[in-house]
Amino acid sequence: MTHRHRWLQCLLALACGAGYVSPLNAAWPERSIRIIIPWAPGGSTDIVGRLLAAGLTERFKQQVVIDNRPGAASIIGLHLATAAPPDGYTFMMTSTAYGFLVNKPKPPVDLVHSFEPAAMIGFGDSALVVHPSVPVTTVKGLIDLAKKRPGEIFYASSGIGGFPHMATELFKLMAGVNLVHVPFKGGGPATADVMAGGTQMYLGTLVTVMTYVQSKRLRLIATGGSKRNPTVPDIPTIAETVPGFESSLWWGLFAPPKTPADIIARFHAETMNVISTPAFQDKLGQQGGAVVKMSSAEFGKLMVSEQNKWLGVIRDAGIKGE
Repeated sequence: MTHRHRWLQCLLALACGAGYVSPLNAAWPERSIRIIIPWAPGGSTDIVGRLLAAGLTERFKQQVVIDNRPGAASIIGLHLATAAPPDGYTFMMTSTAYGFLVNKPKPPVDLVHSFEPAAMIGFGDSALVVHPSVPVTTVKGLIDLAKKRPGEIFYASSGIGGFPHMATELFKLMAGVNLVHVPFKGGGPATADVMAGGTQMYLGTLVTVMTYVQSKRLRLIATGGSKRNPTVPDIPTIAETVPGFESSLWWGLFAPPKTPADIIARFHAETMNVISTPAFQDKLGQQGGAVVKMSSAEFGKLMVSEQNKWLGVIRDAGIKGE
């Protein structure tokens, strides 16, 4: 089969969805598929990834397993995923996180040049929460407290360059406050530390904190989207106090370089089938997230613009490896 014919069949796969399988890999998958998540269990990527894996297991009739590989602000998991055999049995799922742009790993790895974009899943608003003992209930109250006590309020993050780190540094820049960064190996451990009182605040994802807000172990002050989140409509946005502030997180899947295009097309089609179900959308919506569909090529273009956006925040905030 010629290269041209192969790409024609890939286009058919995208057009026809899961009903089409290229003769090149007609038997795929014949065994379990691994999705590497470069973050610890309990964070938003892990939560959404496990929802997706359950749906993909049903679609493929093969087990789709989550393999958490946290460390070095996601760099350990990224290296493991990009070096995996390009046979369609390893994918990587991550979110808005750019530790690799801060720490500059060797060999270099990033989401634009080191992977093949596979599938976009959706977006989730950020959520600003504090430990219940912190004497504030509004963003203005938090800003006032931080200005009275500069360098005395500690914020947790999922790691250097992770979404909570980047979002909080953006908040610091726009609000003009001095907060102290305490990095962890994922959103789950970071959230747990705030609940234990080790750190005072966390600007992560609504998906990560929603359960703990409902149980009153964390106090939700604001969300970070451009408008109020329909899951918590009475909670104001950060932008209502800090005009222009916006921080939302994306979740997406990537394949190792040189993974056959027809396998990526089939994986993309089945992922779209899963995230299109009312059950998946309802579960994600209950956590404050929303499904967003796009082609693999569109997802790749989003990665370029996102990487450029957060490079600007890294530069303006003077973020460096720790």
